[in-house]
Amino acid sequence: MTEVMMLIGELSRRTGVSTRLLRYYEEQELLVPDRDSNGYRKYGEDAPAQVEQIRKFIDSGLNSRAIRELMPCLCEKGIRHCGHSRTVLDDGLDRLDRQIAELTSKRELLAEQVDGVAKGPLRPDPS
Repeated sequence: MTEVMMLIGELSRRTGVSTRLLRYYEEQELLVPDRDSNGYRKYGEDAPAQVEQIRKFIDSGLNSRAIRELMPCLCEKGIRHCGHSRTVLDDGLDRLDRQIAELTSKRELLAEQVDGVAKGPLRPDPS
């Protein structure tokens, strides 16, 4: 049985992801196309699902390195549960938790500044 192959433009149309971004995914080794005799990128029928999973990983806050590490763990039902996938995902959650704590701290500092300004007398804007 012959696998259905598509060019980058078709993959872009099917996924809504620009060709430029698809090339970036290739650069980051997240998406690996075959090449035909003319050097054109040719993607298999599973490429749209791979692009969708990459987008989900990006939307969840994972960086390219983490996504690249998870790509071998992908299967038809999503991510294969293994020690490696668990470690990568836990690291991503830890990084997001640290970022949230940092943003919360910054917000509290800024809120203190807002409260301080609001308590003072209203003065003309500086010019």
